[in-house]
Amino acid sequence: MSRNPERNDRKSGKKGPVKPVFGPRSGDASAGPKPGGWNPNPPAKAFSTAAPRTGRGKVDADGFLWGRHPVLAALANPARKGMGRLLATPDRAAEIEREGTANGHRIEVMDAQTLERLLPPGAVHQGMAFKVQPLDGVALEDLAEPAEGIIVMLDQLTDPQNVGAIFRSALAFGARGIVVQDRHSPVLAGALAKAAAGATERLPCARVTNLSRALERLADLGWRAVGLDGTSDERLENALDHRPTVLVMGSEGDGIRRLVAEHCDVLARIPMPGGFESLNVSNAAAIALYEATRKQRPLD
Repeated sequence: MSRNPERNDRKSGKKGPVKPVFGPRSGDASAGPKPGGWNPNPPAKAFSTAAPRTGRGKVDADGFLWGRHPVLAALANPARKGMGRLLATPDRAAEIEREGTANGHRIEVMDAQTLERLLPPGAVHQGMAFKVQPLDGVALEDLAEPAEGIIVMLDQLTDPQNVGAIFRSALAFGARGIVVQDRHSPVLAGALAKAAAGATERLPCARVTNLSRALERLADLGWRAVGLDGTSDERLENALDHRPTVLVMGSEGDGIRRLVAEHCDVLARIPMPGGFESLNVSNAAAIALYEATRKQRPLD
C-alpha cells in the first residue's frame, strides 16, 4: 500500500476519486435501544439551560436528540448520566416516570407545540427531546485492538440520514465501530441520531485527522482494508475473507478519494445483475457488512 500523505485530490490535477456504488439519501427507521453506551461525539460544546423560547428563532439541531428511541438510548448511556436537558410532553413524561427511564434526569414538561419550536422544522420528536453536550469519541487504537472483526470507515460522508443508517447497520452486524474524518463528518445528533435509532449511543466512533494515516496505523495493527468501488473488477464476496477487515465507504457523490483508495488492500464492487448501477451508500454498507460478517463467522 502507498504511504503518501493524504491531500486534496481536487487540487492535485491527478486522477479523481473512486466511483461510488451508491447514490444520495436513505430512509428513516426506528429500533429499540439496549443497555450500554459510549462517548460518541467530538469535544464538548457549551449548551444552554435557559427556559424554552416562545419563538423558533435559530435552532441548535446539533445540540438536540429527538424521537423516542434516540432519547431513551441516550438516557440509558452511562456517559450521559446527570447531563443534558430532558424535554417531554405530558404523556411522554408520564411514560418515562412510569418506566423509570429518566435515570436521574429532571423532566421539563411542555406541550407539543412548544417542543416543536425548539427543534428544526419537520423533526419527528414523538413527544420527547434531549438537549445534550457532545461527548468525546474513542481513540483509533480502542477500536483496533485486538485485531478482530469489522470496522467501518466513512470517507467524507455528509448526509446525516445515510451516516445514521450506517451506524444502525454496523451495530446490527456486530462491527467494532466507525471511523470518520473529523473535518468532514456530521455531529452524531439531530437527524443523524434519529436515523440511527439509538445506535450512535452504543457503537464507538473514532474521529481522526487523516484517513490515509489511519489506514496505515490499522494495517500496522493487523487490519486489512477493503474499499467499495463500483468500477472495480473484483467482486466483493471474493475480496473478503476471515481476516480483520476495515470496510471503506466513499462519499455519496464522489466515492472514495484517490489517496484513501491507494491505502486500501483491495477495491471491490457489489455485483448488480438487475441492471441498476447505483445503490444508496447506507444500503451498500449494509450489504458489505453482511458479506464481511458471513465470511468471518456463521450468521444465525
